[in-house]
Amino acid sequence: MKIFKKERIILCVILMVVFAFPINTLAKEKINALYIPLADHYAAAVIAHAKYRSEMQQCNYTVEMMKSWPSLRGKFEAGQADVAYIISPMAMDMFGKKPNLRVVSLVHRDGNALAINKILEKKLNLSEKRLNRKPTADVANALEAWKKETGRPSICAVPSLLATHTVVMYKYLKDHGKTLAIGSGDGDVLAKAVAPPLSPVFLKQQAKAGKAACFEQSLPWADIVETDGFGKVAWYSKDVIQSKHGHVECIMIASDNAIKNKKEALKELVYYIHKAGREIDSARAEGGQALRDIATIVSEYIPSHNIESVIQSLRADIAVINYSNLNVDKPGLKQIMDLAVESKILKKAIDINAFADETFSVDAIGIE
Repeated sequence: MKIFKKERIILCVILMVVFAFPINTLAKEKINALYIPLADHYAAAVIAHAKYRSEMQQCNYTVEMMKSWPSLRGKFEAGQADVAYIISPMAMDMFGKKPNLRVVSLVHRDGNALAINKILEKKLNLSEKRLNRKPTADVANALEAWKKETGRPSICAVPSLLATHTVVMYKYLKDHGKTLAIGSGDGDVLAKAVAPPLSPVFLKQQAKAGKAACFEQSLPWADIVETDGFGKVAWYSKDVIQSKHGHVECIMIASDNAIKNKKEALKELVYYIHKAGREIDSARAEGGQALRDIATIVSEYIPSHNIESVIQSLRADIAVINYSNLNVDKPGLKQIMDLAVESKILKKAIDINAFADETFSVDAIGIE
């Protein structure tokens, strides 16, 4: 009889352990997030998922890598994800067409660069130190000269015509009296959509064909061009659109359905994204093994980003991307929107107050 009782107690304990995990898992709200392989998303899609998803009490966090911005947009608009990490003008365009999403957080600030191919590089005298490369008129003049010599504009590859990168390129050329044609038309430079992972190959192909070309893309693709020796980084976006904390770039959008039905899980996720961002910035400041550890995790999630290119993109001395001050920034969003409308990248302005949901803001002091 004693043996029977003992066995029954053991069985009860086993059943409690077995059923405890599924019950806990079911209690969490699943948040599926879409991203594409960019340094933009290291905090949100990589570090928050790799290091903190096990700590989350409300959120069952999953991430899904997409191959391009159109595929990411299409999947989100089809209701197949709760969250997307996305370029801000594209999100504004989506909101303008159907306002069933909101921006709930930034994902990073700054973080893209202009890379030039060998044809353009020969026409310039760039500093050996990347820190000294600024958006002076030199590249703009070389691009204009190419058009005058050949009768056709050089192509600048951007991740999407609806990208912050396109806005940055427009402003850079405008600052030096030059023009950017968006997709088609006449300009000193023609913007063409090229998926970020394909942009280094694009520069190689253009050089092989004897054509001057550049791209304005997110890190670390510009760094890969230089570390692999077939082009140079000409300047960084932070010096084109200057802002106290860095210009708005990629943002985190959530569907209205997720905001309504999964609010606590979303709040928790935003908190851990901000925490992951602070960890990256801290590792960048420390350098050495701390930075290499971050780069190693990133490379495991995004194999096309080799460890050296990740380290280069996160260098503290040039500070070209940062993951701090990620709460919704209405003035920063408006700055990007106004330039996008002026350049006709966006067809119309949107109501930033309606687009931005500040209820997910994180008090940075509370992040450990």
